[in-house]
Amino acid sequence: MKKYSIEKSDLEWKEKLTEDQYRILRLKGTEAPHTGKYNLHFENGKYKCAGCGNLLFESEAKFKSNCGWPSFDESVEGSIEYIKDTSFGMIRTEILCSNCGGHIGHVFDDGPTETGQRYCVNSASIEFNQ
Repeated sequence: MKKYSIEKSDLEWKEKLTEDQYRILRLKGTEAPHTGKYNLHFENGKYKCAGCGNLLFESEAKFKSNCGWPSFDESVEGSIEYIKDTSFGMIRTEILCSNCGGHIGHVFDDGPTETGQRYCVNSASIEFNQ
């Protein structure tokens, strides 16, 4: 198992995170589409991992994708770990926080911008700071 800069026991994560954050970040869950607080949020600022505070995305990378989850066309360099995910009969690329290993969402090669990327992110896995 990979070692991360920030490691906590399950109990420590449960004490630190909300129930939804724990389910998504630590158990690889997802939130229902169009329900996350950052889905239609477009203020200028930074999006950090809700588990450890690692900077993941800048607001300039966020775009309206109509997929139901916050979408970004690039991440902050070195902030994301990419893992092949074959769950649910699909082949996808899971994105994890490179600092704590928290599940952030998935990245797809169908983005509309010049990067061609769509980082599909759970709102509960991130926090916004101006």
